[in-house]
Amino acid sequence: MNGLNAYLTFNGNCEEAFLFYKSVLGGAIPYVGRFSEMPPMEGAPEMTEEMGKRIMHMSLDLGNGMVLMGSDTGGEWAQNFSQGNNFSLSINVESDEEVDRLFAGLSDGGVPMMPPNKTFWGSYFSMCTDKFGINWMVSHETPKSEQ
Repeated sequence: MNGLNAYLTFNGNCEEAFLFYKSVLGGAIPYVGRFSEMPPMEGAPEMTEEMGKRIMHMSLDLGNGMVLMGSDTGGEWAQNFSQGNNFSLSINVESDEEVDRLFAGLSDGGVPMMPPNKTFWGSYFSMCTDKFGINWMVSHETPKSEQ
């Protein structure tokens, strides 16, 4: 396995969330596809203008094989949507300073659950829920020689 990518689902604010993540994490958005770009499907109800503006697929290329992907909900598959569906995204970074920077950015407007701190397992670690209801863990593994 070369990497692990997360796919996030939103209820109409996928684009806003991805622009926020890009502002905090960096990277590039190589693709944004909207539902209005889908070819018509036989037997499917006509798409509303609002639904057509929603994100069908979006990606944020963070480099080194890491890609965050997402879309907005809609139609029949949205019936069980619940913001923050019991998952977290975990990011390992190169320094304690990077943990501090990402935690500050991601928790802005959200809920800081565990501010950055040294842990018993030897990491500099933090947890928060961002303003979109997504749970994040950010850590720097301290080299054994520094513990």
